[in-house]
Amino acid sequence: MNNLLQEDTICALATGGGLSAIAVLRLSGKEAIKITNAVFSKDISASKSHTIHFGTISDSTKIIDEVLVSIFKDGKSYTGEETVEISCHGSTFIQNKLLQLFITEGCRMATAGEFTMRAFRNGKLDLSQAESVADLIASESEAAHQTALKQLRGGFSNKLQELRTKLIDFASLIELELDFSEEDVEFADRKQFETLLTAIKEELEKLVQSFKLGNVIKNGIPVAILGAPNVGKSTLLNTLLNEDKAIVSDIAGTTRDAIEDELNIEGFKFRFIDTAGIRETSDTVENLGIKKSLEKAGIANIILFLIDADANLDNQLLELEKIKTSAGDKLLLVINKIDLNPEIKDNFKNALFISAKKDEGIETLKERLLTFVNTEQLSNNETIVTNHRHYEELQLTLHEINSIINGLNSGLTGDFLAVNIRQSLFHLGSITGEVTTDTLLGNIFGKFCIGK
Repeated sequence: MNNLLQEDTICALATGGGLSAIAVLRLSGKEAIKITNAVFSKDISASKSHTIHFGTISDSTKIIDEVLVSIFKDGKSYTGEETVEISCHGSTFIQNKLLQLFITEGCRMATAGEFTMRAFRNGKLDLSQAESVADLIASESEAAHQTALKQLRGGFSNKLQELRTKLIDFASLIELELDFSEEDVEFADRKQFETLLTAIKEELEKLVQSFKLGNVIKNGIPVAILGAPNVGKSTLLNTLLNEDKAIVSDIAGTTRDAIEDELNIEGFKFRFIDTAGIRETSDTVENLGIKKSLEKAGIANIILFLIDADANLDNQLLELEKIKTSAGDKLLLVINKIDLNPEIKDNFKNALFISAKKDEGIETLKERLLTFVNTEQLSNNETIVTNHRHYEELQLTLHEINSIINGLNSGLTGDFLAVNIRQSLFHLGSITGEVTTDTLLGNIFGKFCIGK
């Protein structure tokens, strides 16, 4: 963390490590241009910001590579500092040679997230926007990308700033009352204050509730595929993924461990878990697999319970009844092998009918899976919380707001109300970075990649 507070010039590889067509190295700090100028074939010391220059970089004996040098002057870069980005050929030898050369000339290797940390320190981003940078880099679906991009552009920050500003206006009046406590005056209208607090509470509740959607957007929606042995769970997984991920066999109990993979359905990431077939067995290893199946079902957002349409239903329905109680509304009943027994449709209501082997009904299944996701919040462009730290701080803020409302209703004086108001402002400020500690910043930026 001490390194993060320094003002020296840092450097790092901004693109992924390893062999590539092109690699980008980044320098940031008050001597970024000076250090680059010392090894570059052209004098760029007086060049304008946002210009690109072609030339060569050499050490004291020979040319290392032909490069493009992009210049960003102080205050006009991602970090808010003087920055240089060097596009070179993607040889790992060239990348390492250039980094060694810049370090020799006076750079220091950047620590994880230090470029974004400097952007935050220099007011280019607030803390929630900085965290969304990591989310944007890690996004693996359209929904995750859109949500992270909206937060990076300030959607979440603006919402919080609006709430905080309204609260500060009344907080200042409450604080003013404390200065005139001996004169028993009230500057803050209690009725207006209660109306404001109710509105803030409603906004906070919406943000807190949005985390359920935000969490699955960011991490994917876990879907457990359950059922008796040989009902077609592995075949369904392979059909969904369009590859032979799981072993398919007529031998009961082939799948003994959970097999997981991901599928993107209309911008949402679903994590499918093929589990061991549920049945009574004396096989110790298979029993362990069944136990793990039930554990996976417990943490899944959706449970696909498969029934073999061409097999005896009694035992299958018995296992379904056991699952129903704990699964609740996250259970989706799927009748497989419908091509072998189409008449079975008359015996089931609210079930999906598929043939995983023949790829029948799979698109309908995907459409049904999407109904478990509240896409209205995305389509309505609502602010969605995806970060667990933000979620916790919002919950704490909501707790303080409820305490203030209860205090108002109980007739508490301004000095007692002020305590909860300060705490609510503290928690809101912790999200955007208006209130920070070095430990908090270290934890956040330590999870970034080195070049970001």
